[in-house]
Amino acid sequence: MALPTVSPDVGVDRRHVLTGMGVLGAAALLGLDAAPASAAPRDYPFTLGVASGCPAPDGVVLWTRLAPTPFEADGGMKQPAGVQWQVAEDSRMRRVVARGQVRTSAALAHSVHIELSGLEADRVYYYRFRTGRNESAIGRTRTLPRPGARVDQLTFAFASCQDYASGYYSPYAHMANDDLDFVVHLGDYVYEGAIPADGGYRKKKNSVPTPARPAPSSLEQWRYRYALYKRDPQLQLVHARFPWFVTWDDHEVVNDYAGNHSQYEGKKDITALRRAAYQAYYEHQPLPHSSSPTRSGMRIYRAAPYGDLAHLWMLDGRQYRDVPPCGWGEAPACEPQNAANISMLGRRQESWLHGGLAASGAMWNILGNNVMVSRLDHDGDKGDVLWHDAWDGYPAARRRLLDTMVEAGTRNPVFVTGDWHSTFVNDVHQDFNRSGSPVVATEFVGTSITTNGDRAVYGPYYGPMIGYNPHITFFDGDRRGYVRCTVDRSQWRTDLQMVDTVSRPDANIETLASFVVEEGRPGAVRD
Repeated sequence: MALPTVSPDVGVDRRHVLTGMGVLGAAALLGLDAAPASAAPRDYPFTLGVASGCPAPDGVVLWTRLAPTPFEADGGMKQPAGVQWQVAEDSRMRRVVARGQVRTSAALAHSVHIELSGLEADRVYYYRFRTGRNESAIGRTRTLPRPGARVDQLTFAFASCQDYASGYYSPYAHMANDDLDFVVHLGDYVYEGAIPADGGYRKKKNSVPTPARPAPSSLEQWRYRYALYKRDPQLQLVHARFPWFVTWDDHEVVNDYAGNHSQYEGKKDITALRRAAYQAYYEHQPLPHSSSPTRSGMRIYRAAPYGDLAHLWMLDGRQYRDVPPCGWGEAPACEPQNAANISMLGRRQESWLHGGLAASGAMWNILGNNVMVSRLDHDGDKGDVLWHDAWDGYPAARRRLLDTMVEAGTRNPVFVTGDWHSTFVNDVHQDFNRSGSPVVATEFVGTSITTNGDRAVYGPYYGPMIGYNPHITFFDGDRRGYVRCTVDRSQWRTDLQMVDTVSRPDANIETLASFVVEEGRPGAVRD
């Protein structure tokens, strides 16, 4: 989604927390052991923190990247290095249950991806890395319950849209205090535009290193962009606290792209740009080797069963989508978008998802989705103007997905969605073009972590449209935060967690509203 112009007009010269806190401070906030005092700051290699992701019942992916000087070529690593890793049952790393060693490579920016197996299901573990005399902060992770095992509750948070220049990551500081089983990130982990020297809302003279300021076009520049984001202590905090499932949206490459195509002159074929961006994405996320980028792309869609209670489906709605037939962005609907061969997910992913949903025996089916599924009519009776970067631009593909759920009897499908920098709670109808079509699923669209800052942008823009869309049961356009979901055997509860500002790293948070979906009854009601 296009990012409205936001002026960095918060006129206070705030203390920049990156240099004062760093990875060691983030580890201290976790209540875990940090790197030893003997680690020399000038050559400390774990400046980008640690992370875990893609948890399974018997393992998880552990991540770090060696980058003692992350805004120099190769992060300041002059040669490959050996990295030792340990996994323990306790936070002081005394009961070690797994260990090993790998060697880094400049080809992957000296990033480390450890795929663990053989762990106990539904257990908390701790991990750390070591190279030379330097130790990383200690991270905490958790495995999933065994498929089919009885599970009574799941608690997770989802987030998206964390534009660095739009504000501090104060929502993440509060998320780290939640008791979560995992975090779902739904895209726009980084943004591709140029960044002002003072960091925008993070206002401090020359706080953004020069190499990280330009809009990235090369692999090296994408690495600088990720390093800038990854250095943030509040983002590091949540990565070190919980395992993450991740997918991307558009700003990891370029705004509103589709497959290998962009709407912008000079970028219509973005194959080379996308390849560099995908490479850097892999290097900086806790993804398995099966997601390693190739010349044609990289597979990031995946499924994760959570005992007998839930099944998570993480979707890739960017890499395989067709160019929207009726125009980019806001445009009238047209007949070509109803063609059966027009796809949002691509033929292979769509077949995988439809087959999985048809076979799922889980009580709740969670679809991690990057753009809004539900219809958003922009002009009511005046016409049929929609936003074609969302599923509204691919109505035949949406109908195929919803029909599959209905015909297969998929239990309790709930979409968790990013992208919109606003909060929507939607009843998902099987056919939005047919009056009286039944509600067959629920959708929660989360706001941004920072994007749009504290400015009132989307409330005034989308607010007048809500009356044209009676299936939208709640809307808030201009608060920042994340969404916490608690799922049990009788209901799904969603809490909208909103901060009062992103102009400070120490913002307050409140639960703006809560909603409940009853088992067997699609659609959310306010609690």
